[in-house]
Amino acid sequence: MAENALFLCTGNSCRSQMAEGLLRDLAGDRLDVYSAGTNPAESVHPLAIQVMAERGIDISSQRPKDVQQFLGRLTVHHLVIVCAGANEACPRVFPGMYHRHFWPFDDPAEFVGPPEEKLKVFRTVRDQIESQITAWLEQIR
Repeated sequence: MAENALFLCTGNSCRSQMAEGLLRDLAGDRLDVYSAGTNPAESVHPLAIQVMAERGIDISSQRPKDVQQFLGRLTVHHLVIVCAGANEACPRVFPGMYHRHFWPFDDPAEFVGPPEEKLKVFRTVRDQIESQITAWLEQIR
């Protein structure tokens, strides 16, 4: 039986969505992967979809979800919080949680600048998330 990993962010539109797609791709069937937000956005950010597609990972069918839909319904073996706002808003104890990780990444959606620079920021955050996940997967083997 695979363990569950839940990525949590505020809007569940960028970082947690990219992390969900990356971990699902990198971990194969080792982990069942989910993402949610404390205040979910309407949709996944188009640049998150674009930079993940550059890696060959399709997150276009993923949707932002409220963390409340998982509370008490999903045993979360690994809760991974990817932004400071969610870290502050998330309960300190998540039902069934075995491990709580805090990996704060900058929010690429907050970057203000020309479109080509914004795309670079999304790529940078994607790559940082991928590096963190790769290192973590080595630790939990």
